[in-house]
Amino acid sequence: MILRLDNPVSHFSTLKINEMFETIQGEGAHTGVPAVFVRLQGCPVGCPWCDTKHTWTLDDALVTTADNVLKKDAESETHFATDAKGLLALFEQEGYVAKHIVITGGEPCMYDLRDLTTRLHARGYTTQIETSGTYEVLCHADTWVTVSPKVEMKGGYEVLTSALQRANEIKHPVAMEKHIEELDTLLARLDDISQVQVCLQPISQQARATALAVKTCIQRNWRLSLQTHKYIGIE
Repeated sequence: MILRLDNPVSHFSTLKINEMFETIQGEGAHTGVPAVFVRLQGCPVGCPWCDTKHTWTLDDALVTTADNVLKKDAESETHFATDAKGLLALFEQEGYVAKHIVITGGEPCMYDLRDLTTRLHARGYTTQIETSGTYEVLCHADTWVTVSPKVEMKGGYEVLTSALQRANEIKHPVAMEKHIEELDTLLARLDDISQVQVCLQPISQQARATALAVKTCIQRNWRLSLQTHKYIGIE
C-alpha cells in the first residue's frame, strides 16, 4: 500500500515509525526539555518548506526492521511497524531516560494515539503531539497537543476547528504578514484564546521572518519559538 496526496488514509492503529531518538526538545513551550522523539511515517499535507519530506510516503516496500531504523545515520523513507506495547519495549531496550515523549511526523494524527499515550502516562511519562491540525486528534486527555496549523498547502487539507480547540499550544510558522493574518483567522474560531499558548516560529530561520515574529510576539504578548536544535546542531 502506498499513501499518496490524492489517496489519504486516516487513523491507522498500527504505528509506522521512521525515526526514534533521545534528544532535547528544540521548539515551542517545551524547549530545552529532554525528550524521546517518535517520528511517525506518512503525511499528505504537502508543506513546501517541510524538513522531513522523507516521512511523507507510506509504502509497504519501505518497511524494514526496528533495528535497522534505530541504526539509521541518515534520513530515509524506511520505517518499521509496531504497536504501543512493542514501542514501550523498545524504550527499555534502548535505555532511554527522558520522560517526555514527543510524537511527531509526518502527520502523527493520521494515527489513533489513544492506546499509546494512555500506556505512556500510566508508566509515568508525559506526552506531546506535534500536528498540522488537519486530522482529528485522538490521544490521552493529559497529552500536550501542539498544533502547527498548515493553511492552503498542496494537499488541500483544512485546519480542523476540533484540532484548534484541543490544542494546548498553537505554534504557527511565519515568513510574512499574510501568515499572521491566517493565524488571526484561525484564532477567531476559539472562544477564549487565553486558554492556549500562541507561539510564532520563523520559517527556515530567515532574518526577515525572525524580525516579523519578534515584533508580533511583543505586540501580542505571544511567545517566540526558535528551532534551537538547528542553531546548536543537534537532531
